[in-house]
Amino acid sequence: MTKTKNKLSDTADNIRPYVERAMSDERLRSDVMHAFKTAKQLYKELTHGDTAPVTLAARVATDEDVREKLREAIEDLRKANDRLQGKKEHSGRNTTILIAGIALAILFNPLTGAETRRFIRELVTGEQGGD
Repeated sequence: MTKTKNKLSDTADNIRPYVERAMSDERLRSDVMHAFKTAKQLYKELTHGDTAPVTLAARVATDEDVREKLREAIEDLRKANDRLQGKKEHSGRNTTILIAGIALAILFNPLTGAETRRFIRELVTGEQGGD
């Protein structure tokens, strides 16, 4: 009995951060609710009248609107999953790295680097280079 209690306690400790995040994160709840609403609309649209699996599969395979709604629901669930697991988006970091790489390439380009560095030095210091 003690072993079962320990397993249950360990499981509760493992899921506690996820539950706390789900309770406090408005965007997470919004993503889950949007996915649920989209899936509910899709289910209603697919099952109006005929619920035979072959008919439903044929509609999913051929109807672009159905597939788009399904993609939307899946994307909302992915976003919610990423937020629940605490994954962060790296788009800002990636953009910064890209801009820094381009700037370094311009500054150290053998053809234009010296002229570019001189221009920036004059811009920063306010001095005119010796022509």
